[in-house]
Amino acid sequence: MDITRLSPDDEVGCADAVALFQATHKLDCPAALLPTPRGFAAHLRYGWDGDPGQAYLARDEDGRLAGVLSVELPTYDNTNLAWFEVEVHPDRRGRGLGGELIAYGEGLAEELGRTSAGLSAWDLPKADVFARHQGFEQKAIEVNRRQDLTALDWDLVQRLYDDAVRAASAYELVRVTGKLPEDMLDGMVAVTASINDAPKDDLDIEDDEYSPERLRAYEDAQLAHDRTLYRVIARERATGALAGHSTITVERERPHIAEQADTAVSRDHRGHRLGALVKTGMLLWMRDVEPALTQLDTWNAESNAHMIGINEKLGYHVVARSIAYQKSL
Repeated sequence: MDITRLSPDDEVGCADAVALFQATHKLDCPAALLPTPRGFAAHLRYGWDGDPGQAYLARDEDGRLAGVLSVELPTYDNTNLAWFEVEVHPDRRGRGLGGELIAYGEGLAEELGRTSAGLSAWDLPKADVFARHQGFEQKAIEVNRRQDLTALDWDLVQRLYDDAVRAASAYELVRVTGKLPEDMLDGMVAVTASINDAPKDDLDIEDDEYSPERLRAYEDAQLAHDRTLYRVIARERATGALAGHSTITVERERPHIAEQADTAVSRDHRGHRLGALVKTGMLLWMRDVEPALTQLDTWNAESNAHMIGINEKLGYHVVARSIAYQKSL
């Protein structure tokens, strides 16, 4: 089996990888949101926040794509960690290719001095058997939920928003499209870092580290992906302190699709229903400015009961569960 790194400039390779994802997810998770070839190339070029991912293609002797190894190597924090996803074409399963790809990834990680490996897989019995056979242990459960905006009860959203406004009368909402103004950048570093209070369960990982440079890199990467970036930010009226935010991105290639990037409230501003305020405020804004939008995806740790409670009030439904595994190298 020939394993080679995929370049974001390889249009054929990116298209082949996405076609393989479509074939595997037809069996494993039909409702999963998959990238387009263009979007996958952007991920390999820019990453989520200027920290690009890597992908390796496994082709057989006839040049047909049999498997894909995706690798994340964090550089902002958790620099001891390598994170993997493995996809094997349904026609090539059961022949050891998945294990071969994991071994290849671990070799890369060890060459770079990484001492811990993670693996993401859908919550399926066969995936669990595979992960444990490779020496991984289950550490956390992430749940993908989706909001169908075409069936959303907008009267309910308005009521929840109005209730949150009354509870958060000491705060105002600020809408930002695209990049943050310079005078909000430092304040948003602290607000963004509040996501570290979300449950990590048994994962052996450090907190994410944020800086003005990383926030700018995130904005640049999302714009380079050809996504529109929207933020709704709660600001305390008396002090001007930024207290919480909700961030989503809308694809321009597929303008009916949006992804929830982050929702977080600073620790010293909790208890005022700011989470509900920024999320419902975002929905009401999107109804006006993104009329083609039909679905909004979000991910939460299964143990994050507070945020899941807000999402369920807003009509999110479960798409799939993903298991995070980890082991030492």
